[in-house]
Amino acid sequence: MQIRELAIPDSYEITPKQFGDDRGVFLEWYRFDRLETVVGHSLSLAQANTSVSRRGVVRGIHFADIPPGQAKYVTATHGSVLDFVVDIRVDSPTFGSWDSVLLDDADRRAVYLAEGLGHCFVALTDHATVSYLVTSTFDADREHGVNPLDPEIGLEFPIPIEELVLSPKDLDAPSLGEAAKAGLLPSWRDARAFYDTLNSKGN
Repeated sequence: MQIRELAIPDSYEITPKQFGDDRGVFLEWYRFDRLETVVGHSLSLAQANTSVSRRGVVRGIHFADIPPGQAKYVTATHGSVLDFVVDIRVDSPTFGSWDSVLLDDADRRAVYLAEGLGHCFVALTDHATVSYLVTSTFDADREHGVNPLDPEIGLEFPIPIEELVLSPKDLDAPSLGEAAKAGLLPSWRDARAFYDTLNSKGN
């Protein structure tokens, strides 16, 4: 398993080693101990989610209030998606920036993103199946979104914009600037303080 930090601090690409023979393929798609060595603490997993999307579907940009926030470990078990990590932490050195990873059923990569980061993906195939391990259960009152088409963020979708499919909730989500003015976004300082708390519990 190879783990590489993305351009957004506190997010990582995980590439598992696959073992194939005439029966098929075996891999470890999540190893808490390997991730702990780079993150600084093990994940306290609380919920597992799966979504199935047709080509062009965009889900996100989603995030949850800190604390407790919601760290995510995301992989595609069927088909392919382009997965985006967006830094929405106010005063972060990479605030408003993003990085992306292709998640598919060939390389079987995963993405880890810490609490306070925004998450989004676009399905590149029909029946794209994405599974998420998350560190807190869903709480509608603490969940928020930023419009994934916000030009200030400038996500680059490999599908023509007229072919993208978004939920009304995601289409109506505020821009990054509007979310910041409304006080919806986590701060870099609060995020770092929360990560320090998690890391101290692991030592």
